[in-house]
Amino acid sequence: MRFRAYSTDSEAESSDDDARRVDEEVGSASDASDDDGRRPPAIRARRREDSPISEPSESEPEESDEEPGPRRRRPVVQFDPAIKSPPHTQRALADPTLIPWAREIGVDPQKMHVMQVALFRAPEEEAALKAASRPPPRRKVSIFAGLSQKRGRDSEGEGLRTELRQRASFAQDIAPAPYRPTRKYARVESSASAVIGTEGAFVDAGLAFGRSFRVGWGPGGTLVHLGALCSPRSTPTQSANTSIVYRTAVPLVAGLPAEAGERATKLLTHHLSSSRIEADADGVPFANPPRGLNFASFAALFPSTDRSFEAGLFRLGRALFDPMDLRLADPVEVDIRNRVYALRRKAALTSWLQTAVTASVDADLRERPGADWGATIFALLSGNQVAKACEIAMDSGNLKLATLISQYPGDDVYRDDLRTQLSEWRKSGVDAHINEGTRRIYSILGGIVDTLEGSGGTGLAHCPNISIPKGLNWKRAFGLHVWFGEPLESTVADVFQAYEQHWKSASGSVASPLPWYMEDSTYNAALSPWVRATTAEPPDALYSLIRLFADPACSLSAVLAPVSFSASPTDYRLAWHLYIILSRCLRVRDFADRGNAGITLGEDMSEAGEDGEPAVEGHSPSADLLANSYALQLEQQGLIQEATFVLLHIEGSAGRAKAIKELLGRSAALLDDWMTRGLAGSLKLPLSWINEAKAMYALDCGDVYGAYELYLSASMYNAAHDLAVRELAPDAVIRDDLELLKNLFEQFRDHPVDDWHVRGKVFLEYVHAMTRLEELRDYLEEMNTAVPDAAEAAELDNLARSVPRLISILPDVLHDPSDVRHQAAVSEMTAHLTTRLDRVRPLAIHQSPIPNTMLNDGLRIHNIRTSAYERFLKTVEAA
Repeated sequence: MRFRAYSTDSEAESSDDDARRVDEEVGSASDASDDDGRRPPAIRARRREDSPISEPSESEPEESDEEPGPRRRRPVVQFDPAIKSPPHTQRALADPTLIPWAREIGVDPQKMHVMQVALFRAPEEEAALKAASRPPPRRKVSIFAGLSQKRGRDSEGEGLRTELRQRASFAQDIAPAPYRPTRKYARVESSASAVIGTEGAFVDAGLAFGRSFRVGWGPGGTLVHLGALCSPRSTPTQSANTSIVYRTAVPLVAGLPAEAGERATKLLTHHLSSSRIEADADGVPFANPPRGLNFASFAALFPSTDRSFEAGLFRLGRALFDPMDLRLADPVEVDIRNRVYALRRKAALTSWLQTAVTASVDADLRERPGADWGATIFALLSGNQVAKACEIAMDSGNLKLATLISQYPGDDVYRDDLRTQLSEWRKSGVDAHINEGTRRIYSILGGIVDTLEGSGGTGLAHCPNISIPKGLNWKRAFGLHVWFGEPLESTVADVFQAYEQHWKSASGSVASPLPWYMEDSTYNAALSPWVRATTAEPPDALYSLIRLFADPACSLSAVLAPVSFSASPTDYRLAWHLYIILSRCLRVRDFADRGNAGITLGEDMSEAGEDGEPAVEGHSPSADLLANSYALQLEQQGLIQEATFVLLHIEGSAGRAKAIKELLGRSAALLDDWMTRGLAGSLKLPLSWINEAKAMYALDCGDVYGAYELYLSASMYNAAHDLAVRELAPDAVIRDDLELLKNLFEQFRDHPVDDWHVRGKVFLEYVHAMTRLEELRDYLEEMNTAVPDAAEAAELDNLARSVPRLISILPDVLHDPSDVRHQAAVSEMTAHLTTRLDRVRPLAIHQSPIPNTMLNDGLRIHNIRTSAYERFLKTVEAA
C-alpha cells in the first residue's frame, strides 16, 4: 500500500520521486513519534494502530490499489534520530494543495504537508469511527458518476450544483419530490407595515411615497384617488396631478339614495323587531334571527295591491319555502305525505305566478286594443285567465272553442284529441287557412308549448312553424309549461326542468329569464354608471329562487348575485335578507364554504334548536363578506344604526367586533346622543366602543382633553394614560397647575396601565414633592428652628433621596424631541424641584448624582456656591 497525502494532475510519476517521497514520509513520521509520549494513551494507541508506516499483521488484509499478484513484504523501518533526510531539490509542480508559504520560508512543501497530516489526523479518525458506526446510507445515483474526478469537480464551490434525481434503470422508480406546503399569506395592518415611519426616506421614493399613490377608500364608500378613474384599456383624458386629490362617491345602489334608504329601513326594522341580540361567549353582541322570521313575515309588510318586484320576491319565497300545514293525519304514509306536499307547493307556485303575470297580460291587452279575438284569448290563457278567455270566445261567436277552453286542464284523452286535430290540419294542409291565434290556442290546450309544426307549402298554402311562446316574457313562457305543458301531477322540479331545456335550446325564440329592470322598457343601460359585458345576461332573482327549490344541487351563492335583484352590482340588500331567511331561519340551503370552525355565536348556541338541529353549524366567510358589503352600502346612505345591526350578524366574534369598531370609527362624527342611545339601547353595543370612536374623533379635531375623558369612559386606560403623559401633562407643568396634574393621574391608581411607575406615577411624585417641600419649609419657618423633629426629619431624608432620582428620570418620561413642550416641562420641573429642595436641604443637590447638563445656568452657579460652602465648612471643622 502506498500512502498518498495528495493527488497531482499527472498520474505518471518517476520511481525516483516515489523513493524520495518514502524517505520524506519516514523522516516526518519519526519526528511525529517523538510527540507520542506527550499525547494521551488513547491517541497514542490509535496512532500506532492506524499509522501508515507500521507493519500490518498477518490477520488483517492489506488494501492495495495495484493489480492482484504475489504480496510483497514491506521492509521494517528503523527510526534513528541521527538519520536525516537527503536535501530536497525544489521542483515546479502544478499541485493546488502545495503551500506557497512553505516554499517562501525554504521548507519542502511536500514534507510539511505530510507532517500536517501525521500530526493533525485525530479529528478525521474520530469522524471515520462515527461514520463506521452509522448504518450504510442509501445509494444515490448521480448524473456525474461517470465523469472523472478532474472533469467532474465543482470548481466553483461545493454545494452549488443542483442534485438531479435520476434512476439507474426503468425498474427503479424515481423518488417523489418532497412535499412542500403552500406558503400562508396574511394581511399586514398599516401599523405593522415595514414602510411605516419611512415617509422621510427621500432616497427611496417607492418606500417613502408608495402608499401615497394608491387608491384608497374613505368613510361612506368615498374613493380617494389622483387623476381620473379609468379602466385598464381606456385612455385617460388628463394626467394625474400629484398635488390634486379627488374624492369620488362611488354609487352603490341604483335609483335615488333616499328611496333605497327607505326600503332598507323598512326591511331592517322588521328584522330587528323579530331578532334577539345577546352577548356571545366572548362578550361580543350577536344578532340571532329566530326561526319564525320567514318569507311570510316580510311579505306581510307589503299591501296586497303592491305588484313590485320586491313584494313578488317575498311572496314567491313564501310559496316555495315557508313551512306548510298539510292538514293530514299522523298515520299517513311518507309517500302520500310527500306527494301531497309536492302538489301543494305547485298549487302555491301557480297562484303566485298567475298574480305575477297579471300586470304583463293587462299591459299586452292595452297595447293592442284592436287585436283579433285569437290573439286576445291566447294572451289571457298565457296568464291562466281561463274564465275571461271563455267569455271572449263566446262574445266572438266561437262557442266550440269556448267549450274546449272550459274543459281545461282536461285529461289525457282531451289532450290527445286536440293534438290529433292539429295533426289532421297539418296533413290536409288546412292549417294554412286557419288563424294563427286559433292554432296557438289549440296547441297549448293540447300540451304543445314549444313549437307547432306547419304543413309548409308555397304561395297561399304556405304554413310556417309557429313558436308558441314568442312575444311572451319569461314568466308567461314558464307559465305555459306550468299550466299547459306538463301534466297536472308533475312537480315543480319537472316543470322547471322542461322550461330550462326549452329556453336554452330555442336559440332566442323563447325569452330568457332576464331581471326585471332589463325587461322594463324604460330601462336604458347606456345611462347606467356600471358597465356590463354585452354577453352577460344575469338571471332573474325570481327564476333563481325557483331553481333553488327545484334543483337540490344548486348553491346558495349562485342565486344571490346582486345583478339579479338590481341594476347595481353592489346592491346586496335583498341578497342579504334572502340569505338570512334561507340559511339562518329556514335552513333550506347554505353557502358551500361553511365549515365547523368551533365558533360560539351565543350563550345558548350549543343547545339544539326547536327541531333538534344545532343553531349554527360553523363559520362561513361568504356570509361575513355579504354582511360587510351590505353594511358598507347602508353606511354610504348614512344609516349607521342599520349598518351596525347588519354587522351584528357576522358569525366570528373577533371579526364582528373589529368590523363594528371600524364602522363606529369612520362614523364618529354622526354619533350624537340620539344615535348613541340607539346603538347602546336597541343594539346593545358596549358603551366603551362608542366612546372609543368618539375619542378618536375628538383627538382628530384637536380636543385632547375631551379625548382623554372619553378614553377613560371607554375604560381604555392605556390610551388615556399615554395621552395624559404626552399631551396634557406638559401643559399642566408649564402652567404650574399642580391640582390639574394630580387629577389627571389620580384616575389610574386603581387601574393597571403600562409603564405606570416610570411615567404617570412620576408626575404624582412630582406633585407630592412640590407640595411637601413647600409645607416643610413653612413648618420650619413657623417653628423658627433649623432642626425638625423625628417625623419631619425622616420625611426630609426621603425627599432628599427621591427628588434627585425623580429629576434623573424626567428626560425619559418626556422624551419627544420634536415637541418643545416636553423640553420646557423637563426644565421647569427640574428647576422647581431643585429650588424647593435647596431651601430645606442646601447640600442635597450637590451631593446627588444629578449631572450638571440637566441644570440651567442659575442652578449651576448655585450648585458651585453650595459646593464651595461645603468645603469651607469641612475646612473649619478640620481646623
